[in-house]
Amino acid sequence: MQKTIYKISLKKGDTVMVRSGKYRGHSGKVLAVHPALNKVTVDGVNIVKKHQKPTRANPTGGIIELTKPIWVGKVGILDSGAKKPSRIGYKVGKDGAKTRVLKSSGKEIK
Repeated sequence: MQKTIYKISLKKGDTVMVRSGKYRGHSGKVLAVHPALNKVTVDGVNIVKKHQKPTRANPTGGIIELTKPIWVGKVGILDSGAKKPSRIGYKVGKDGAKTRVLKSSGKEIK
């Protein structure tokens, strides 16, 4: 069975806002993009607690907090002017270069 690789228009370092779910309204930076899973990892969003047994690396064990990936459809890139999440579109220049553009306002993304 072939693994699907999704086209994700978000990049590492983008500031995004969660549109739906438990963390709706929270924003943070994208820490990692997972195209094979169609997910992104956002700083401070979808934090879970994991019970870990003692090992040689971690002799005390205990409960650690991890940041898990969230579906890319649940987040939108943050429009700094409107303070709202937006979708991403593309604009092709005369030289053939593609630039990312906010769908809500039409501003280019750096």
